[in-house]
Amino acid sequence: MDWSGSIKKMKDSTQEYFTRHKIPSGCAVFGVANEAGERFDGRMLIDGISVMHERSNGLGGGFAAYGIYPEFSDNWAFHIFYDDTAARKQTEDELAKNFKILLSEKIPTKKVSGISGPPLIFRYFLDTGDDFKQNSRRKGADKTEQEYIVDFVMHINKNIRGAYIISSGKNMGIFKGVGFPEDIGKFFRLDEYKGYLWTSHGRFPTNSVGWWGGAHPFGLLDWSVVHNGEISSYGTNKRFVSGSGYECTLSTDTEVITYLFDLLIRKQKIDLKIIHLILASPLWQEIERMPGDKKELVKALRILYGSALVNGPFSIIVGSTGFMYALNDRIKLRPLVAARKNEYLFVSSEEAPIRKVCPSPDILWHPDGGEPVIGMIKKNTVKKEAGKRLARLDNRPVEV
Repeated sequence: MDWSGSIKKMKDSTQEYFTRHKIPSGCAVFGVANEAGERFDGRMLIDGISVMHERSNGLGGGFAAYGIYPEFSDNWAFHIFYDDTAARKQTEDELAKNFKILLSEKIPTKKVSGISGPPLIFRYFLDTGDDFKQNSRRKGADKTEQEYIVDFVMHINKNIRGAYIISSGKNMGIFKGVGFPEDIGKFFRLDEYKGYLWTSHGRFPTNSVGWWGGAHPFGLLDWSVVHNGEISSYGTNKRFVSGSGYECTLSTDTEVITYLFDLLIRKQKIDLKIIHLILASPLWQEIERMPGDKKELVKALRILYGSALVNGPFSIIVGSTGFMYALNDRIKLRPLVAARKNEYLFVSSEEAPIRKVCPSPDILWHPDGGEPVIGMIKKNTVKKEAGKRLARLDNRPVEV
């Protein structure tokens, strides 16, 4: 008997069901950091996230990696998607006006079944140099280099149709697209890169479209965010960050979390150790039961930053140059598991990916709702390797 027709109908009906009904705990997040700053290749993340294949539906996957560009560790690395050559030309004209372009090239990829219709994918290594100083003087403002980059990213993503700067940090990069995450990892040849901190995401979109720019991670400067859940406070959060010049242009709620971290930590200097008291603040009745000093601190944060409170079910992993940070909502409507093995910190939606890449962790735990998991990079060895050159063979970076 020929079962092919029946199997196809079953697949079609299953896909139709999943696209018409929300899956309450879909999406997968997985992150690994070596707190000693030792680099490892992307195969660990590809292997781990592949275990959670059923948490995504092929409409988005992605990775963020830190320490992957030691030759350009002091320069800005932009990863940009283009819908067409017109958007590319317009964006490159803007890049040339505002930066010294040290290198521009297509990001190396390879053909992978299941990945189709990618945009034009380029990367640029940039130096602000004298152009930044001249532009700052011309505008009559004492603007920091990071603010200069943020303003440029917002300008391009808002005003140039078909151009999306998806990554804009130093010595790091975001690689994402439409497909299952393990296929996206192979598409971008991430086994050929080495980094000391990696995050990954498998997407199951429930209320936004699946497209290349809308896949996770979302990035700005050296921030990267992967997220499982829904942000019901998106409108309030979006208005809160828009007052500081951030534009949400990528049609998904996760983008605003990236801007919240940049605003609160970089611009307003809030201590990383108390960020969870803003984003996943305890309920008012819990605050009232806290001891004196802590009660006053948490109450003040809740009043001052009420519009930064992230409502709805969520678990997030945030990457940055010096740390990995994970948090889920205060009543734990999304799963989060953490583990340690020697210098490695693992955070995941499930225990299985951790066991896949680290069968015997030293400690494994399930953080409480609103309880952050923080891994600090104590010793960044990437700087020591900055003198190494990158040979280009077959249009790909190879250490020599």
